[in-house]
Amino acid sequence: MSLNKVQLIGNVGKDPEVRYLDGGVAVAQFSLATTDRAYTLANGTQVPERTEWHNIVLWRGLAEVAEKYVKKGDKLYIEGKIRTRYYDDANGAKRSITEIFADNMEMLTPRSNNAGVTTPPPAPVASATSASTTVTEKEDLPF
Repeated sequence: MSLNKVQLIGNVGKDPEVRYLDGGVAVAQFSLATTDRAYTLANGTQVPERTEWHNIVLWRGLAEVAEKYVKKGDKLYIEGKIRTRYYDDANGAKRSITEIFADNMEMLTPRSNNAGVTTPPPAPVASATSASTTVTEKEDLPF
């Protein structure tokens, strides 16, 4: 048995780049930064803060959600698998890139904290007719 599972909580480094494949399948890519806090050892040595950058890949529905709602600076929880792919660069040198293929994503930044994004207040009931319809529907409930 083997296990390939990654869980990350970090901040988005750039707005997701989304592309659509021939079959209409969405693929989103962006970087995610995770940071270990600075600390001091018992002997007084200070260990500085350390930031790791992760390449995140989202497919299909997750990619579409990222396209609409994920912005640079947002805090995300990402769960997925580590994958490494290999390629030849323009000079013919062998290169590799390690990516996190996400299976799950949760947005941790409250929407009210994002600049330019506002949640409209709930719409008031337009007329007495729609209000009475709501009451009638509630009266039909068996409890």
